[in-house]
Amino acid sequence: MNRAVLVFGGLLLVALPLSLLAGRVWLDPASTPNASLILAELRLPRALLAIVIGAGLGAGGAAMQGYLRNPLADPGLFGIAPGAALGAVAALWFGYAASPWLLPAFALIGAGGAMALLAAIAGRTGGIALFTLAGLMVASLAGALTALAISMAPNAFAMSEIVMWLNGALTDRSWREVWLAAPLVGLGVILLWRSGRSLDALTLGEPVARSLGIDPQRLLWLLIVGIGLTVGASVAVAGIIGFVGLIVPHLVRPLTDSRPSQLVVPSALAGALLVLVADSVVRILPLVTELRLGIALSLLGAPFFLWLLLRMRRGLA
Repeated sequence: MNRAVLVFGGLLLVALPLSLLAGRVWLDPASTPNASLILAELRLPRALLAIVIGAGLGAGGAAMQGYLRNPLADPGLFGIAPGAALGAVAALWFGYAASPWLLPAFALIGAGGAMALLAAIAGRTGGIALFTLAGLMVASLAGALTALAISMAPNAFAMSEIVMWLNGALTDRSWREVWLAAPLVGLGVILLWRSGRSLDALTLGEPVARSLGIDPQRLLWLLIVGIGLTVGASVAVAGIIGFVGLIVPHLVRPLTDSRPSQLVVPSALAGALLVLVADSVVRILPLVTELRLGIALSLLGAPFFLWLLLRMRRGLA
C-alpha cells in the first residue's frame, strides 16, 4: 500500500475525534450537557463536510498538477470554482438563498456552465495550452461577473451576505450539506483516480502518450467532469476555499514516486486532513467572531506559494 495513504490516513483517524471535541468550548462527552446532541447534529456533520471538501480539493489539485505538468497549478485554473461561486452569488443577489437547496443548486449550475464552456472551447482538441487559456478565460469572466454582482447588490445586506459567503466557511453547516456534497465529491474523486494511468503517460509528453494508446480528449473530459464535481460541490456547500489543491500535492509527493496516479488518493486524504485541522483551529481561536476558513487557508497558502516560487527560482539559477 502507498506509504502516503498510511501516513495521512492514520493522521486523519487521529484528527477526527479531536476535531469533534475542539471548539471555543471544549466538549467533554462525560460532563457536558447534551453532549451527544452537539456531537451528532453540530460537530460531526461539520467535521465530515470538512473531510469531504478537503478530499475533493486535494484530489483535484493532484490531477491538475499532473495534467498541466506544473507544480504551481491549482483547480481554480479550470474556472470551475469561480463559475460555481458566480452561481451562488446569483442566488444571493436574487434573494433565493432563503431556501436551503437553492443556493447550492445555483452553485452547481454555475459549475456546470463553466464545465460546458470549457468543453466547448477546448474539448475538441484536448490541447493543454488551449485548455489552460480557456480555463483562465472562464475564471476571469466569472470573476468579473461576480464583482459586477457585488457592485450592483440590491442592498447592503445582500452585499454583506455575498462577501461573507465568498470567503468560505463551514459554520452552521448540517447533514443536508454532507448528503449533497459527499456523493458528488466521491464520484469526482473516482473519475480523477481513473485518470491516473493516462496522467502517468502524459508526463512523457503528449506524442508519447498518444503512442501508448492514451486518448487526450477522453482524459480531458475525465478531468473536466471530475474536477467539476469535486470543486463545484465543495464551493456549493462551503464557498471559496483556496490553496488546498496547491498545497496538498507538495506535502504528499515526497512520500510517493511522484507519479500522478500515486498522488490522487493520498492527496485526497491529505486534503481532508488539512481542511479538518484548519477548521478545528478557526473554531479554537479566541476571536470575537469565528475566522472564516477560506481566509485562514489563504493566510497559510500565500506564504506557501511564495516559498514554492522562491524554491523554483533557486532551482533555475
